[in-house]
Amino acid sequence: MANTKEIIVPLLPLRGLLVYPTMVLHLDVGREKSVQALEKAMVDDHLIFLTTQKDISIDDPIEDDLYQMGTLTKVKQMLKLPNGTIRVLVEGLQRAEIVSFFDEKDHYVVSIKPHEDESTKDVEDEALMRTLLEYFEQYIKLSKKVSAETYSTVSDIEEPGRLADIVSSHLPLKLKEKQEILEITTIKERLNRVIEIIHNEKEVLNLEKKIGQRVKKSMERTQKEYYLREQMKAIQKELGDKEGKTGEVADLAEKIQNANMPDHILKAALKELDRYEKVPSSSAESSVIRNYLEWLISLPWSNATEDDLDILKAERILEKEHYGLEKVKERVLEYLAVQQLTNSLKGPILCLAGPPGVGKTSLARSIATSLNRNFVRISLGGVRDESEIRGHRRTYVGAMPGRIIQGMKKAGTINPVFLLDEIDKMSSDFRGDPSAAMLEVLDPEQNHTFSDHYIEETYDLSKVLFIATANDLSTIPGPLRDRMEIITISGYTELEKIHIAKDHLFPKQVKEHGLSKSQLQIREDGIRNIVRYYTREAGVRGLERQLATVCRKTAKIIVSGEKKRLIITEKNVEEFLGKPKFRYGQAEIEDQVGVATGLAYTTVGGDTLQIEVSLSPGKGKLILTGKLGDVMKESAQAAFSYVRSKAKELEIDEQFHEKHDIHIHVPEGAVPKDGPSAGITIATALVSALSGKPIHKEVGMTGEITLRGRVLPIGGVKEKTLSAHRAGLTKIILPKDNEKDIDDIPESVREELDFVLVSHVDEVLKHALSNGVEL
Repeated sequence: MANTKEIIVPLLPLRGLLVYPTMVLHLDVGREKSVQALEKAMVDDHLIFLTTQKDISIDDPIEDDLYQMGTLTKVKQMLKLPNGTIRVLVEGLQRAEIVSFFDEKDHYVVSIKPHEDESTKDVEDEALMRTLLEYFEQYIKLSKKVSAETYSTVSDIEEPGRLADIVSSHLPLKLKEKQEILEITTIKERLNRVIEIIHNEKEVLNLEKKIGQRVKKSMERTQKEYYLREQMKAIQKELGDKEGKTGEVADLAEKIQNANMPDHILKAALKELDRYEKVPSSSAESSVIRNYLEWLISLPWSNATEDDLDILKAERILEKEHYGLEKVKERVLEYLAVQQLTNSLKGPILCLAGPPGVGKTSLARSIATSLNRNFVRISLGGVRDESEIRGHRRTYVGAMPGRIIQGMKKAGTINPVFLLDEIDKMSSDFRGDPSAAMLEVLDPEQNHTFSDHYIEETYDLSKVLFIATANDLSTIPGPLRDRMEIITISGYTELEKIHIAKDHLFPKQVKEHGLSKSQLQIREDGIRNIVRYYTREAGVRGLERQLATVCRKTAKIIVSGEKKRLIITEKNVEEFLGKPKFRYGQAEIEDQVGVATGLAYTTVGGDTLQIEVSLSPGKGKLILTGKLGDVMKESAQAAFSYVRSKAKELEIDEQFHEKHDIHIHVPEGAVPKDGPSAGITIATALVSALSGKPIHKEVGMTGEITLRGRVLPIGGVKEKTLSAHRAGLTKIILPKDNEKDIDDIPESVREELDFVLVSHVDEVLKHALSNGVEL
């Protein structure tokens, strides 16, 4: 690069602007000193030195406020504008550096030293120029701010220094960076610096393009979704579906918020709702999620009825709707009393056990009424699948919650009276054991976090008053039975049945058959006859059926016009119900030899059982018939062994077992019979048959026997006694250890029966046989 001699020219400071050599540019000049400098240049040789201010805010710059390196330019044209400013056209000639600075008062003059670029170029310059042009072309394609024509003009430049200047003038550089390029006098260095800058700009543009594409894609997706949603709304509106899925989601969200769910349930519900909104309506999963959400919304999470803790009112309701059943009523009133004192008692698990027809289910409904709670009932009879209790997982087609959750939805509150009917009728198979699933439901320590497979979240059952009913406790698994408080309802006495029929059953049947009190009446003696001769049961279901028959026949008579009013008495019961079905009074008309009356306990209550013994010539063979179970067969063997060992004392032929075959039979052979309470009955019948002494017809007995003749206690005393009373027996022989159970027997029955408590078979024979055997 050749240096030239110094020259003196006027100075024009620039603000925010820089002129490269060979550039032609319009400038607007307004400052007084700048205008004077221009005029001085126009008078002389049209040359003027342009340099840039370091700080554009300074109106009257001095030497230190200006960059030393600037551009010597030639003023090509000057034009005064109406506003007082001057528009000037300048052409950059070459770089120049200030050597001296002179203040001429009305303008500045500087002595400058011009810098000329080398006129020759080598191979390296050529390579750098090509690289710069290639980068500049790529920059133009990315930038879109520089026209393609500019590249054509630039690509024709052959001087490397000028190329670097022109390219940098088209780059969006800061003034400081442009000044930096202006100050580089070495061509190769200048080319390298411009290549470096344009490369960086190119990378920035590439990155901006990627970001822009990403943003655009996101915007396009959002806009597309918005557009499609608006289209869908428009289509739904045209079709008349004003809300569609959007409205449905909003409706579900409102219902979820109003359902008063616990926080963890609310969180799960909102998560599912979000999924539901995103899943297409045509998808099978959409209906699955919708059903799940509707179940969550419909379940009671906090709604509860307020307990009516008025004990006297509850007692009145129970007495009005149910006659007898004192133990159950007392237990309910105890619960109410404790609830009133603590206001925090967990719901007890009651199990009403007893024969059919004694009012277990209706009693549970009355308990709900007395507590002012909602009532819900589910039947467990025949349930053999665990998922019936716990529900199915939602992955299965047609999945739904178990019966417990279904019952809670039906109840509508978290504290209903929940009746689990026929809990003893559950069975198990390859699909699981539902009784095991019931363990969590009926455990007060666990049921506050009951888990249903369909709902998935825990549900609080601790405020529910569960009442189970069962006919036979022996079929309920031990762990399940242990979780329940068993209340036994044994059955009704004749007096109680008459009251129930008169106050409850008969008015109900009259109403159901469209009759009025004036059209049909029944006297107490008529009800007594129906109870004695047409029913033999622990409950009152059969009695209600007989009363329904009376009402039906009465309705026919009244409708046909034969009579307008009927009164049922003991004399005309037979006209309505036909011949008596049962014989009331003594179990046997007269004392019999070898026939003893035993007392049995069945799932339908107590019953009397005739045990017959007959002798025939033979060699001591013991024949047992009547479809007896293993326990009864063993009782018969024990009784036989006892009689053999006591033959002499009983005045029986000691060799009877070698001369006779003994046949023990229990009538009604089609009915299976088993149990441990027939021992003394079989022994008495054996002794009677072998000794020829008859057994008192009015005596009923129950008790297990040992080989030594001891009488062991048995169960079901109340039920057996009631059956003996129904059969017309007057003397009951019971094991001495069962003396405590006599208090459970209704007083009206106790007064009509003579109880004999025995501890040995000898005492049984003494009371049972005519001319009782004295030992």
